[in-house]
Amino acid sequence: QKIIDKRKEHMINIEDFRAIYRAIVHRPEFLELFHAYAENSKTLAHGQVIEFLKKEQYETEECETTALEIILKYEPIQEVRKRSQLSFEGFIRYMASEECSVFKSHHRTVYQDMNYPLCDYFISSSHNTYLISDQLIGPSHLWGYSSALLKGCRCLEIDCWDGPNNEPVVYHGHTLTSKIPFRSVIQVIEKYAFEVSDYPVVLSLENHCSPQQQEVMAEYLESILGEKLLTSTFGEERVTQLPSPEALKFKILIKNKKVGTVEESMLRRDLDSHGETGEVSESENVSDDEDDSDDSATLLPQRDSSKRKGEGTHSAPPRKKAKVKKVKIALALSDLVIYTKSEKFVSFEHSQNHQKCYENNSIGEVRAQKFAKHSARDFVLHTSKFITRIYPKGTRATSSNYNPQVFWNVGCQMVALNFQTPGVQMELQNGKFLDNGGCGYILKPEFLRNRGSSFTPHNVGRYSKPMSLSIKLISGHQLPPSNLSKTNKADPLVQIEIYGVPEDQRKKKSGVIKSNALSPRWDETFSFTIQVPELALIRFCVEDEISLFSNEFLGQYTLPVLSLNKG
Repeated sequence: QKIIDKRKEHMINIEDFRAIYRAIVHRPEFLELFHAYAENSKTLAHGQVIEFLKKEQYETEECETTALEIILKYEPIQEVRKRSQLSFEGFIRYMASEECSVFKSHHRTVYQDMNYPLCDYFISSSHNTYLISDQLIGPSHLWGYSSALLKGCRCLEIDCWDGPNNEPVVYHGHTLTSKIPFRSVIQVIEKYAFEVSDYPVVLSLENHCSPQQQEVMAEYLESILGEKLLTSTFGEERVTQLPSPEALKFKILIKNKKVGTVEESMLRRDLDSHGETGEVSESENVSDDEDDSDDSATLLPQRDSSKRKGEGTHSAPPRKKAKVKKVKIALALSDLVIYTKSEKFVSFEHSQNHQKCYENNSIGEVRAQKFAKHSARDFVLHTSKFITRIYPKGTRATSSNYNPQVFWNVGCQMVALNFQTPGVQMELQNGKFLDNGGCGYILKPEFLRNRGSSFTPHNVGRYSKPMSLSIKLISGHQLPPSNLSKTNKADPLVQIEIYGVPEDQRKKKSGVIKSNALSPRWDETFSFTIQVPELALIRFCVEDEISLFSNEFLGQYTLPVLSLNKG
């Protein structure tokens, strides 16, 4: 700006442009680093690039080849490139590239073993996926499904209700959220399911439909999803172990209540079960997503306009112990449930004695939090065998989220969040699932998979692999001013936070750089010791200090500690 202001014309010439470019791109911290290795020269020789890679980037293997690759890829000046050297311009281009990202480049691809059983993975999961706003009066939208799938989500929730003309609809029951046809939801899922990941998608049905409309649902699932729909086991006589994400590539699985066993439905495969139903018992008034008496929200009252004068409004009686009722399920839909059968959670002991490997539980956050606190060992043993889904309590009317870390710490596979609600919780979710190529499946640490494990988050004991982490916060570049700042200059500071097992939870704060959003410079070093790095996430949060008491959020980046790149 200053460079141009000197001249009265409203145009800039090539010299002005060069000056502006240098002012923005040729940052002093890069120049200092370049001069430390260039020894008074205008270029880095091949040997100096190697030295830089070893000392600054902690590269150990094939540094000579890497140095040549960097020169060939990033050096813009042909003569310099021919001499196998790197100019400052080339050095800057390298420093600003993906290769210098704080996120390990090989973690951007699927690098984990995908052949373990499904229950051995953390699975990116969404709650009430059809909602794009709040839980009571907001819109339901197909966009909820496409956007979750494009973020790598692999477990979607669909609330199904009887609709007019025998067409099932999707919405948040007993509320004023708008309705979308079940058929359209399945069409969108078919289109976007494998856009960003090849690994299986689980459709978690919360099913409130009559047997008649359940048959319509089954028909749509089969006709729209076609070959993608998993409709049978892999031919094993008895299912004793869940298949792997690798074996289920490009498959869509249905998670719903089921009549009888998988083996029984396989025997029925070639028979026409049209019009047939079976019964499963379910607690009265309790849907799969309201299994915590302290969780279920009192939703909007249903006004009955046909009331005669003198009749009072009947409010729902307080909740007593749930009665067990029989629910009819169309066999056509039941038989589409193969490896993901929804089973009511009774107790850890009950599951150990009776639950089959393909039966999974949904537990509300309040109840699950109590388990994580008071029965962590049993919880870890449970999740080592059975897929467990956690969902937000019903009183979160604004679609707020809980902290997912608590449940990853005890091995819960499907920690379902409201994807439409920004905030720290979704930032942790997005950061965790950047790992393993963003495919939506992350192999759990061995101590959460091993049936003989005695790991608990509160007492990590022999499972601790302490890691010392040192982070040098150097500078910022072109930070946005905050919405609250009076000028367009921020007073930025950085919070560095560790999320993980309780003893790894840490937060450290940098100093404040006054009125400089363009190029704040900190040069501060922070040290952490992390007991269980396999579960830890690190979050860098940049804020603008508005006053001594309040800071305004400017931006953040979260990633797994083990995905941090050295250098």
